[in-house]
Amino acid sequence: MGEIMSSENSFRDAVRDWTRLLGEENVRTDEETLAWYSRTTQDTAPRPSCVVYPKSTEQVQELVRLATRYGVVLYPISRGRNWGYGDACAPTPEAVIVDLSRMDQILEVNTELAYAVIQPGVSQGQLYAYLAEHQTGLWMDSTGAGPDSSLVGNTLDRGFGHTRYGDHFETCCGMEVVLADGRVLETGFGHFANAKAGRVYRYGVGPFLDGLFCQSNYGIITKIGLWLMPEPEDFCFFFCTVKNDDGLERLIEALRPFRLRRMLDSAIHIGNDLRVLSSRIHYPWESAGQAGALSERFRQQLRKTHGIGEWSVGGALTGTRGHVRDMRRLLRRALGPLGKLIFVDDAKLALGWRVARLAERFGMTTLSEQLASLRPVYAQMKGAPTDESVHGTQWRLRQPPDHDSDPRDPLESGCGLMWFSPVVPMTGRDARRVLTLVKPVLAEHDFDLLATFTLLNERAMIGILNVAFDKAVPDEVERAMACYDDAMRVLIDDGYVPYRTGLRGMDKIRDEDDVFWQVAREIKQVLDPGDIIARGRYVPPLDERDPAGF
Repeated sequence: MGEIMSSENSFRDAVRDWTRLLGEENVRTDEETLAWYSRTTQDTAPRPSCVVYPKSTEQVQELVRLATRYGVVLYPISRGRNWGYGDACAPTPEAVIVDLSRMDQILEVNTELAYAVIQPGVSQGQLYAYLAEHQTGLWMDSTGAGPDSSLVGNTLDRGFGHTRYGDHFETCCGMEVVLADGRVLETGFGHFANAKAGRVYRYGVGPFLDGLFCQSNYGIITKIGLWLMPEPEDFCFFFCTVKNDDGLERLIEALRPFRLRRMLDSAIHIGNDLRVLSSRIHYPWESAGQAGALSERFRQQLRKTHGIGEWSVGGALTGTRGHVRDMRRLLRRALGPLGKLIFVDDAKLALGWRVARLAERFGMTTLSEQLASLRPVYAQMKGAPTDESVHGTQWRLRQPPDHDSDPRDPLESGCGLMWFSPVVPMTGRDARRVLTLVKPVLAEHDFDLLATFTLLNERAMIGILNVAFDKAVPDEVERAMACYDDAMRVLIDDGYVPYRTGLRGMDKIRDEDDVFWQVAREIKQVLDPGDIIARGRYVPPLDERDPAGF
């Protein structure tokens, strides 16, 4: 009992000192706030004990020093819109959420060398608007999480977008990190006074430390540099649909030579029929029934109605007009025999919308649907964030969101969503193997498989697979949790390990006998011996008795 009271007293002392530091309005312990930060697209999430909102690196330093002094666990978030992976929730109960959204300054944009320096609270929409408003001639890379999501948060979880700068961590150059003892670490060349190459050369001199702070809990990142890209002379989106299921392998084998030779440098997405449909319609409960996955016969009907194939691929061509022209010719040769190949640029897209509106007058809506589903991907290929991609999270809802709900927030509509995203060698047989593993698992739990394979670099794809469910249906929630656990198990056991994971998946990637996690834990012991920063996030807790540990 004495230990409990001591802990409670320490927490109260910490809240008192944080209030003096940040002001009462930026230290919240009310039930409404705590409930908001325990919302999740999973089944449940741990409840925090407090939420704090620092405004500067100096305030973060003092927050951390006080947390270390009082033994209080902190969990930093950038903006809390990590949909399907963890939302704004901590992996352990009673943590103090450090919400960095007030640290929202674009500190520098260098148009000559094409980079930006930003704080963690800067949103995708904010940086995009800045680049457009100031006519910089530069593009950023965006994800499908919407304009309000954080660029820094996505980068630190190795997220990716849609342009040739799609791998965000690869375009991160220089970090400012607050350590558990309150010291500030500048990575790369940043720790040299007056260093000229701090934002143009990632590695600095000596050990490359940046990777330590990606998918870890070794510090709190308060500033990063991000490379931007010059707007290309020409841009063209390509889209190809194939009717049959074996089209997946054929598409991958046709596209891999282009990736290996770096002739196609945008992210390329290959999605199945349900992935495409989820961006257009809600689950057809009335037609398909209230239980189980959709039958193949019904899916065939849906594909015919909406004018899609079993698999669709989309990507972008950028560069000089000559390069884009030559790539169109080569893609026609490679993809033309596989299915219907379409090239779209700004002029063609505008014409398509005019034709679609005319067709709607005669009751023909297929073209409008196709263009509406194309619009967010087309925009993202040009670095523009959009809310429309988030609508796919509502696939399984019995009741569509009402007009008062925020479409940018899946949690407001009661969406259930969990991703399992394995890294897959870029071969057709590996993609098929992943599908062979997970499709029976989802069918066993009465879910459909929504699948995308994103060709992210020259040799690897990310399988973007998910369980979508309705949190208002208890039985469905229970089945979704079991489905996720089983899918993660079969994928990892067969060697297809996820590139990132959410709260529920942390313990599934860790093994106490694995030297990798032993070393990760030893680094944590050195940098944060009190285990006060994001306890349980990727790196196992230092206290082996902690249920979130080994």
